[in-house]
Amino acid sequence: MSLHDLYDPARGYLLNDTLIVEAEVNVRKMGDYWAYDSKKETGFVGLKNQGATCYMNSLLQTLYHIPYFRKAVYHMPTTENDVPSNSIPLALQSLFYKIQYTDTSVSTKDLTKSFGWDTFDSFMQHDVQELNRVLCEKLEDKMKGTAVEGTIQQLFEGHHMSYVECVNVDYKSTRKESFYDLQLDVKGCKDVYASFDKYVEVENLDGDNKYHAEQHGLQDARKGVLFTDFPPVLQLQLKRFEYDFTRDVMFKINDRYEFPLELDLDRENGKYLSPEADRSVRNLYMLHSVLVHSGGVHGGHYYAFIRPTLTDQWYKFDDERVTKEEMKRALEEQYGGEEELPQVNPGLNNTPFRFTKYSNAYMLVYIRQSDKEKVICNVDEKDIAEHLRVRLKKEQEEKERKRKEKAEAHLYTIIKVACDSDLSGQIGKDIFFDLVDHDKVTGFRVQKQTPFKAFKEEIAKELGIPVECQRYWIWAKRQNHTYRPNRPLTESEELQSVGFLKESSNKAYNADLKLFLEVNRSKDQKLPQRPPDKARDDILLFIKLYDPIKEEFRYVGRTFVKANGKPREILEELNEMAGFAPNQEIDLYEEIKFDPTIMCEPIEKNATFRACQLEDGDIICYQKTPTAEEIADCRFPDVPSFLEYVHNRQIVHFKRLEAPKEEGFFLELSKLHTYDDVVEKVALELNVDDPSKIRLTAHNCYSQQPKPQPIKYRGVDRLSEMLAHYTQVSDILYYEILDIPLPELQGLKTLKVAFHNNRTEEVSVLSVRLPKQSTIGDVINELKGKVERSSPHAELRILEVFYHKIYKVFSVNEKIENINDQYWTLRAEEIPEEELHMGANSRAIHVYHFSRDATQSHLLQNFGEPFFIVVHEDEALAALKERIKKKLQVPDEEFSKWKFAFVSLGRADYLEDTDIVASRFSKRDPYGAWEHYLGLEHTDTAPKRSHQVSQNRHTYEKPVKIYN
Repeated sequence: MSLHDLYDPARGYLLNDTLIVEAEVNVRKMGDYWAYDSKKETGFVGLKNQGATCYMNSLLQTLYHIPYFRKAVYHMPTTENDVPSNSIPLALQSLFYKIQYTDTSVSTKDLTKSFGWDTFDSFMQHDVQELNRVLCEKLEDKMKGTAVEGTIQQLFEGHHMSYVECVNVDYKSTRKESFYDLQLDVKGCKDVYASFDKYVEVENLDGDNKYHAEQHGLQDARKGVLFTDFPPVLQLQLKRFEYDFTRDVMFKINDRYEFPLELDLDRENGKYLSPEADRSVRNLYMLHSVLVHSGGVHGGHYYAFIRPTLTDQWYKFDDERVTKEEMKRALEEQYGGEEELPQVNPGLNNTPFRFTKYSNAYMLVYIRQSDKEKVICNVDEKDIAEHLRVRLKKEQEEKERKRKEKAEAHLYTIIKVACDSDLSGQIGKDIFFDLVDHDKVTGFRVQKQTPFKAFKEEIAKELGIPVECQRYWIWAKRQNHTYRPNRPLTESEELQSVGFLKESSNKAYNADLKLFLEVNRSKDQKLPQRPPDKARDDILLFIKLYDPIKEEFRYVGRTFVKANGKPREILEELNEMAGFAPNQEIDLYEEIKFDPTIMCEPIEKNATFRACQLEDGDIICYQKTPTAEEIADCRFPDVPSFLEYVHNRQIVHFKRLEAPKEEGFFLELSKLHTYDDVVEKVALELNVDDPSKIRLTAHNCYSQQPKPQPIKYRGVDRLSEMLAHYTQVSDILYYEILDIPLPELQGLKTLKVAFHNNRTEEVSVLSVRLPKQSTIGDVINELKGKVERSSPHAELRILEVFYHKIYKVFSVNEKIENINDQYWTLRAEEIPEEELHMGANSRAIHVYHFSRDATQSHLLQNFGEPFFIVVHEDEALAALKERIKKKLQVPDEEFSKWKFAFVSLGRADYLEDTDIVASRFSKRDPYGAWEHYLGLEHTDTAPKRSHQVSQNRHTYEKPVKIYN
């Protein structure tokens, strides 16, 4: 409601500066929304939304509920070695199988991965019609050479005949074309039949718009389209989104638009059919699906109403939720238009409140009645390949197992048991700091009420370690963020249940119970032995060994020491662990912490362990005392320098900026590497002699795309800054190899300039690279040596062209630094002699091509290349037309159909040959008066792009692409 209406005293909404709002609430008896079971209530399951994939979900549900299509997908050849995320047929088979046989909503991630989409694509809204076309084209291609080749054509392909028929001579031109869907106008049409009437509407070609018939010249003619055949499954795309050329925006048409439950395309003696059509086929269709868009042009939600078996029962498929719906909800409530709220006080003369319905039908799917048995066929397990059934049943069993585990999770706990083999297997390979990665340690799922002693017996069976030889230590997280075994379990604790131990030992109740299993073995390392009693002053230390020559770091064991003992007393034992001579000089370090910085300090060999502040769970790292030569030759001669290196080590994946989805190469770098260090290593890898010719671009962790702006030369200090993206850290960088050094390039400005000849045709597109302080005059001088001019003395100018209009003529003194050529075209052209020597009573005017919008005739649609032309004071339009025809070299026959108009602010005033053109235009600043121009109205005959943007696409959408 507009505020103007609200504040209007005559409307009666405000009384004493007060507005009373009443709401009528209807309470539906229904269970918990989240507890709703679609399968139980409807027999169908929904699809999970990945972020903005509701448009895809509505289409996939529609296609799934065309059983003939589903059967064909099942019969596409796939193998047990295929991976769903890399195979569109297998991913679609898997998706359809799960929709058919599972009880919960199904994920579409494998399917979108098989499309080659990343996370960014899943959060990007697309157009349903475009996805439908691209997907069907891709499936049609993958069905070639298989048993189901031609299925897409059999289901969805129809044909229409375009014709032009002369009125006065016997001549007719026809062209047969196929379609997979029909786009029907909504604007100005009350229902589907009105849209079909408009589709086959005859256009009369007469007057200035006569048709050129071979051997007959210009003739009056009738032009139109008729259908030769319709497909078994008719897909109708409703043109709810259109482009407003005057405002340069997309808008949604929410007008009321009706569609019947039964669609008769043979009505009125087959008015839609061509003479060549087979009249024995009855084109009576039944509505199968209604895809709905709810929202506006800049966003919204998609869902589908489907009646799978063409009965009276409709279902609403809204992502994960499927509900039974009445027919009225699927039909009348999706017509769009306006709705009137019921009056609260009908006796009073209140103006009824009406509001626009933003939820309306966007795509309709009809099935021909005579093809019902073929299309709505039976599809069961025998249609599904054996390998697919086996694979998916295993997946379902695994999913059910996990579901059961999740449901019973409160009864169980996970005990992660680490032992010496885990430490020796991980340290120096998977990890370097602390002792173990608990995620890679064997976990045991144990009922919480199980006595811990019973758990020990299970371990004895599982690992072959007698109960009496097992001693368990509790891990503890220290204040410095390290995680170490803290103390052995007491006898009283071992008498408790597993659940009690978990609760008492973990401040975070949901954390797994983590234990270190201390097992001592005999000299030959075969038989486990009972652990020695731990005295009060015994300290358990873990030992790591470093080899600076091999740059090797590994776990060698653990030992108990006395708190009052000294490190020098265990040197011989440490040498034995490493296989060194008993008297080998070694250096000892304590690994204290690694987050956020490394802290690894030398241990004083003659101080006591207590004085060194060593306690249970601490780590001693040691190495041979390096010689002076080893210190000079080794990259990391001691433990602290090696751990510092490992802490900052970063594997970085480098990809070409022009091909971000392709695999590149990777380098092992340090987060502390400077900008220069990084580009030098990249240049070395790419065999580029000058590292300054390497330009890097950072990675956006959320869109999984390169960031829009590259990294400036020495714009960051460290590699860590290149990889940082808000709270995320990436391991990807993109590179370019420049033809000049980056510092030099950053001082330059590159402009793309399209050079046009005197007929306004584009001849070439050139890149001009000049220092940022250069002027347009410098750009022109650069172009003079690169383009072919009519004479060596011909002058050039540069224009700014946007949407087929000239918005600016650049001054030669204008700096190029602030010119942005990203969104519009910079055009260079010769300045015509007549403009250079224009008299005082002549002026240059803008001339643009335009046509009228087919659906909204008051809208002018510009196209083609705009240009300037000089008009003289007393020159009539007839003379000017001759000069324009000569300039553009338009054939007489075609030019005779053109109309000329003075256009001001989007309104056209048509001119006669005797009109004086100059009188319509101001003499002031003619080059900047782009909103007033001489319009040339005619048909745009320029070749169209093979893949035009769907007119239903929103302005924020990017084209749908399926890469695999």
